[in-house]
Amino acid sequence: MKDDLVIGGRPLTSRLFLGSGKFPSNRFIPKVLEASGAQVVTVAMRRVDTDFAEENVLQLIPKECLLMPNTSGARTAQEAVRIARLGRAAGCGDWVKIEVISDNKYLLPDNYETIKATEILAAEGFVVLPYMSPDLMAARELARAGAAAVMPLGAPIGSNRGLKTKELIRILIEEISLPVIVDAGIGRPSEAAEAMEMGAAAVLVNTAIASARDPVAMARAFGLAVAAGRAAYLAGTGATQQYASASSPLTGFLREE
Repeated sequence: MKDDLVIGGRPLTSRLFLGSGKFPSNRFIPKVLEASGAQVVTVAMRRVDTDFAEENVLQLIPKECLLMPNTSGARTAQEAVRIARLGRAAGCGDWVKIEVISDNKYLLPDNYETIKATEILAAEGFVVLPYMSPDLMAARELARAGAAAVMPLGAPIGSNRGLKTKELIRILIEEISLPVIVDAGIGRPSEAAEAMEMGAAAVLVNTAIASARDPVAMARAFGLAVAAGRAAYLAGTGATQQYASASSPLTGFLREE
């Protein structure tokens, strides 16, 4: 059964999105992408240096991958809009992940400024995927502003702490018609599988892979976990109950009761 994820009119066969930061060396990036099977990779525009080919991370991303620049470093909507426009002018395409963060301690996204940036860029034809704190009202405003998906955090970015916002993400999955892509905080493949079993459309992972002892092997594990979680969601998990329920009859075998 075909199960493509379609965002901005683009069908995607992989539901694992990758970040490209924090790797011990940029040379890991092509190998990680190949091992994971990911098609969408996000790059901070502030890391792109087109003047020095050897330092330009864009040179390491295979042509078949979809590049999604992000606005890391933006503290206001206007800064995010400016970064997105620079990315498009540099030939990075129309997809953009909006990150607006003014909190230096917890690095939590500013939903209010994110909504403003989304509205401006969506009107300019960008395919906008905003990174957000998981709040239903904010997600509805992002949908109204023209977002192509919403990307709620599972835990503070870079923390590898897992799905700490699980119940809030579940509400977004139930109530928002846009694809919900869990971003930030996922530290283990099992947590990525859990997000997919809940009905998330995709997950974005960076730190958990980049900081692994073997990033390439971990990328492969995440690719398998995301596929398994999606398959389980489509299969429909069984109901849970409080008391035990035997899987075969307990009477009428060795003696009549």
